[in-house]
Amino acid sequence: MRVLITGGAGFLGSHLSDRFIAEGHTVIAMDNLITGNAQNIAHLFGHDRFRFMKHDVTDYIHIDGALDAVLHFASPASPVDYLELPIQTLKVGALGTHKALGLAKEKNARFLLASTSEVYGDPQIHPQPESYYGHVNPIGPRGVYDEAKRFAEALTMAYHRSHGVQTRIVRIFNTYGPRMRLLDGRVVPNFIQQALRHEPITVYGDGSQTRSFQYVSDLVEGVYRLLHSDYTDPVNIGNPQERTILQFAEVINALTGNPAGVIKQDMRTQDDPQVRQPDITRAGQVLNWSPQVSLHDGLTQTIPWFREELIKRGELA
Repeated sequence: MRVLITGGAGFLGSHLSDRFIAEGHTVIAMDNLITGNAQNIAHLFGHDRFRFMKHDVTDYIHIDGALDAVLHFASPASPVDYLELPIQTLKVGALGTHKALGLAKEKNARFLLASTSEVYGDPQIHPQPESYYGHVNPIGPRGVYDEAKRFAEALTMAYHRSHGVQTRIVRIFNTYGPRMRLLDGRVVPNFIQQALRHEPITVYGDGSQTRSFQYVSDLVEGVYRLLHSDYTDPVNIGNPQERTILQFAEVINALTGNPAGVIKQDMRTQDDPQVRQPDITRAGQVLNWSPQVSLHDGLTQTIPWFREELIKRGELA
């Protein structure tokens, strides 16, 4: 296959590039680098089946030659990013998805949209099945991301129904691993960095809000299977092992040997989901997929990467 991965220099896009190259495919990674990092794919530069294009997907996309698949992963993806880049976030979800779908239609290629568990908002159904329509505040600060992805799903299904484009939608739950941005602002990078510095981990609120974390290789496997399936409706890909934020902080402290404990601060993000847990029944039935990497094993592969990055920056001895 010859595939285009938008957001190809990002955390998830770079790992997907690795997987497709390893499977013998040809990859074009596209990224405008506003949140992506070329270092994530530097090891692929010079590979005869890999090409990088610096391009904003909200502009017209031209690719010479045939394409078998378009994987649309371009988007700011953390509250830090989309609160600083609200208009860019909305544009990549709307205009970027439109351009990527248009390319897939032109090339008669499969299209896979990276959607998110954030389409469920602060959910009133728990765990969250794909049939749940969500509980989202469209005018709140998080709405720029939530609604961009909800619109992207609607546009994807419109192209499927109106133009016959072969489309796939993955709803991604909290994913972690090497190559996450240090200043990502999300739980995993924040907690690991504080713990490695032997600082108390900052927990917002009382720490009772929950998240379900999956290791990046599990996500990549789910996406790869979904692309090669014939399933059109959204599919949750996530690890249903739910933990409170306070429990997660304790796990990080234990794995890093951090004696500083935790410190609690007032909640800072409006509309922050209080619970998050995927119902992965559909992924099991349609893709024969389930997560394989435990939280302990995933973190023991992730923490050393953060330690090395902090040392490179001179922030850790």
